[in-house]
Amino acid sequence: MKWLIRAVAAAIAVALLAITGLMVMVLADDDAEATEISDGGEGLRNVPAEYRTWILKAAAECQEPELSPALLAAQLNQESGFRNQARSYVGAEGPAQFMPATWATWGRDADGNGTASPWDIGDAVMAQGRMMCSLIKQAKASGFGGDVRALALAGYNAGWGAVETYHGVPPASFAGGQTYNYVRIILTSMPRFEGPGAVEISGSGDGANAARKAATRIGTPYAYGGGGPNGPSTGFCDGSSGYLHGKCVASSTVGFDCSSLMQYAYWPDVQLPRTAAAQYGATSDHPVSKQDLKVGDLLFWSHGGSGGIYHVAMYAGDGRVIQAPRTGRDVELVSLTSAMPDADYYGATRP
Repeated sequence: MKWLIRAVAAAIAVALLAITGLMVMVLADDDAEATEISDGGEGLRNVPAEYRTWILKAAAECQEPELSPALLAAQLNQESGFRNQARSYVGAEGPAQFMPATWATWGRDADGNGTASPWDIGDAVMAQGRMMCSLIKQAKASGFGGDVRALALAGYNAGWGAVETYHGVPPASFAGGQTYNYVRIILTSMPRFEGPGAVEISGSGDGANAARKAATRIGTPYAYGGGGPNGPSTGFCDGSSGYLHGKCVASSTVGFDCSSLMQYAYWPDVQLPRTAAAQYGATSDHPVSKQDLKVGDLLFWSHGGSGGIYHVAMYAGDGRVIQAPRTGRDVELVSLTSAMPDADYYGATRP
């Protein structure tokens, strides 16, 4: 029966393709070996371990906060079920289901093996991220109403021309509902892939966008001196900081410290300086009281005056902050009252 079911499915797919020109079906081996599922922080769970790093990297390299790791994961699941050897009946290839002409535009050798291939997980996921990032920018510039993620997904599936034709996501009457359902399924399945660190941030503007971007890094290790505008990196030890149990761990830990996380979250729209004290100096002309805090505001703690500032965190709403606390801990979402000693709280500013 399995061959008969596949034959019928193939016939339906070919018939639909003749009408729409869309990629609709993926061939996959029902008996393929199960892959290890990786759970963890940074706003991502329930993905095969070999996909996790690439999904996080692809999301981090896009400056559009709407492109979350969970969105990329849900899209990959819909495209191929995380099968790197998936092939559609119309010739789309690999886990992100690129047609050869589209791959020629977006494909690169991301994994450094000497070949840019839609079958390679790293190459495919990074190309997916680049294309989706571009489509999200296009959606924002279009002036079309609705969720920009939905518009981008529709452009990925049906081509941006279809989005322009309908001034939005094509309706259910278009192509038998293929694009309409593609968008709906991905957006509604995102919670399945949202792991610890996936924080719902409301609002718009620089502050809300920065908070959403910072939230994608919850679960990333603290690395003294590490991190910057381009993401996490190894840090260093300076004689007093970066050590854990007497051992220098910062130099071998890829992560953020408190101020680099803030710099990363706001970059490039607001280009904060590197250290917590310098960030206070650059934003102190816009002080904010605790009663008037808004999402994205920077909060500072000090051992005495502006010259003693030792920590910065970001307000995430509802009395919570996102912060990289100290060596041995990870980027976290905690209550403002428990972030640092209340007696050290120095004030807040709005970049």
